Amino acid sequence: MENLKVSEIKSFVPAKDFDLSKRFYQSIGFEVMSEFHDIAYLRHGSCAFLLQNFYEPAHCQNYMMHLLVEDVKSWYQNIQNSNVVSDFEVTVSD
Repeated sequence: MENLKVSEIKSFVPAKDFDLSKRFYQSIGFEVMSEFHDIAYLRHGSCAFLLQNFYEPAHCQNYMMHLLVEDVKSWYQNIQNSNVVSDFEVTVSD
């Protein structure tokens, strides 16, 4: 029988400001594992995605990514304790 096992699938996440986006994801715990030209491979544990230096308004305005975590309270506290809100001008709600 053929081996059709999938090892992984990664989404290409668009970034209008590539360097700022990398810093944002790093500030919430992702590691830049590699970078080549306009693509960075980011990972947090066993979850990963590819950040792409690409901006097409129609695509970006409709792009969504869902992060599912084991302990939302710990993640919330981690975000509150970081500089994400002030450094990146984002809103975090309860």
